[in-house]
Amino acid sequence: MLRRRDFIKAIAGSTAAWPLVARAQEPGRIYRLGQMSLSPRDARQNVALLGALISEGFIEEKNLVVEAHGFGLRVDEVAERAATMVKARIDVFVCGGESAIRAAQQATKTIPIAGVADDMLKSGFVASLAKPDGNTTGVSILATELDSKRQEVLLDAVPGVRPHGHAGRRQHYLAATAARAGRNSAGAGGRLFDLRD
Repeated sequence: MLRRRDFIKAIAGSTAAWPLVARAQEPGRIYRLGQMSLSPRDARQNVALLGALISEGFIEEKNLVVEAHGFGLRVDEVAERAATMVKARIDVFVCGGESAIRAAQQATKTIPIAGVADDMLKSGFVASLAKPDGNTTGVSILATELDSKRQEVLLDAVPGVRPHGHAGRRQHYLAATAARAGRNSAGAGGRLFDLRD
């Protein structure tokens, strides 16, 4: 039998492309998914998530309701939509981006939130990546602490890439500096380019 916790694990696992464990559904149970995304429903990542849910046996109009008003949101709409989804008694939030995760966290302390953001830890969404605590978990897709490792992998994969540059936002300056130090120690040379909003 599929319990709410198993459904949430399937959602969180699907967003991260983690291996999904085979599970059976509770007969007659309809699960409510509160997806909040600035991108439209037909965006690649949203289609992939819904496809992964189908492969796990969660079929829209059969045993799954996806809140339709959660796609293609503007940043100024996210908080209102999060509150609406809480009132609709969704089983889980799936949030893409910092504004959606923050709005979901402000709307509920009990409904599980699976989010994807640049850095879940540095954004303050979770206390720890290993043990997120609270009702929020997720995936950090551009963890800046990996910049120097990415640099190393690039240099190993494409040795002729020297010299090259690193572009980043001002708030990521420290991570970019670490990447530059790693690049210079590898004899790659290169420049930092500050990208401004």
